[in-house]
Amino acid sequence: MGRRPQPQIKERLLDACADHALAHGLPDRLEPLATATGTSARMLIYHFGTRDALLRAVLGRARQRQLDTFGDLLRARPDEPYTATLNRAWISITGPDGQPYLRMFGQLRESAEQQLWPNFRRTATTDWLGPLEDGLRSIGRPDLATLVLAVIRGLLMDLDATGDTTRTDRAFRDFRAFLDFLEAVEHPSSGHRSTAGRSQEHVSGDRTSTDTASGT
Repeated sequence: MGRRPQPQIKERLLDACADHALAHGLPDRLEPLATATGTSARMLIYHFGTRDALLRAVLGRARQRQLDTFGDLLRARPDEPYTATLNRAWISITGPDGQPYLRMFGQLRESAEQQLWPNFRRTATTDWLGPLEDGLRSIGRPDLATLVLAVIRGLLMDLDATGDTTRTDRAFRDFRAFLDFLEAVEHPSSGHRSTAGRSQEHVSGDRTSTDTASGT
């Protein structure tokens, strides 16, 4: 009689594999994952069926973590202008918290490993439209979601190619100022984005942050 599935063990192994892949990249062999999880390649195959099935599961788990983390960062908050929310999300996405995801999914886009997730490029784009539309609705412009996403993705590609944090941060600040201008034009009587609120913003090195009640 064969062993019964043990979903709790499978979940624990999957989390450990995702941790390893985010820290070191998606391996092309099972051995690094077996070592990271303290088990054997044979046991990984037992739980996941095939190498490719395990790697797809690892990618899916990492992607869900990214969506959960950065989807929450993109959520509109009543105590701050949405452009400040976008700024905080940009800093996190391009900082230490976001870099492992950018490396992993950048590798997926550029290599033969994309066969593990054939529609990834489309999914990686459309996944973010909903959260951005919801957030931009707070300033009355959900229709700008595609534009905002295109700018962010373009700047991330620039940052990946050049490593120039100073220049890409400056470009994002300029784009944020453009969104502030649009909001001021469309809602001139709104106190949501006041001059006093803008005066609280400051630049620490080359990273812009905003003093808000939620803390940044």
